[in-house]
Amino acid sequence: MNDSQAFDITIIGERINPGFKSTKALFDNSDLPGVQALAVRQAQAGASYLNVNIGARALTDPVFLTEAIHAIQSVVTLPLSFDVPSVQAHEVCLQAYDQERAGGALPIVNSITEHRWSAMSLYRQRPFKVIVMASERVEDGVARNNKSAADIAGTAKRAALRLRQEYGMPPDDIIIDLSVSAIVADTEGLNRGTLEAVKLIGSDPDLKGLHMMGGLSNIGQQLPPKAADGSDLKHQLENAFLTLAVPYGFDTVLGTPWRGYAPLADDNYVLAAYRNFLEQTGTNALRAVRKLYKA
Repeated sequence: MNDSQAFDITIIGERINPGFKSTKALFDNSDLPGVQALAVRQAQAGASYLNVNIGARALTDPVFLTEAIHAIQSVVTLPLSFDVPSVQAHEVCLQAYDQERAGGALPIVNSITEHRWSAMSLYRQRPFKVIVMASERVEDGVARNNKSAADIAGTAKRAALRLRQEYGMPPDDIIIDLSVSAIVADTEGLNRGTLEAVKLIGSDPDLKGLHMMGGLSNIGQQLPPKAADGSDLKHQLENAFLTLAVPYGFDTVLGTPWRGYAPLADDNYVLAAYRNFLEQTGTNALRAVRKLYKA
């Protein structure tokens, strides 16, 4: 592997999201031309889908939600992923979505969990692809966070088989979201568990053909901008995770298309330090994190 070689991955453009201050300002001002420009920029940078998240306004302003979808689809032909907080908002999104404008591609419902399955009630009305969050399971009727690889992979398998058996959903329409945790406070091996879950899911013949994804922006939260070798620490960490995950079937990223995701060479400083971090727990993990940015 080398730095000039790009990953063969699907990028779901993440920038239409009020978590980005500049995008929040667009929504606050109902600046649809600005949202359109952001959609075009992501499409031109190589996104395969665009995620649409207008925040809490999706609950109170279905008219604006519909207008935003129409505005985005008027300037790009990419399929959309809808990240909204209720079944009612998802229904608005699916009704507004112009599948023909997207070349016949299905939209994505982002997301369901074992505990929050209600959006699947819309599948009979209009088929869609779905993102399944494998970060939580239902145990004795209660939602519980998954930390171990076995729990993550087990949740993913139960959900995928249920989608296939109850709804006839093909594996290609199922995307398993494996949460990628910030390493700055990961003393419990959460990153290690996620990577091990990728291997378990990728090697399970019952799950062949589905997709695995994650949002990578969390991994470098609260870390300084530069690694000890002077490189872009957060971006290198994202690429380090992908370097270890992509060979086992992790093939989709919720991310910023123009960041340029690419595998790292074996002797890359950040990759080596990240591998060392993955072997640690407790205070040793915190010490390993500091090695990323302190010479």
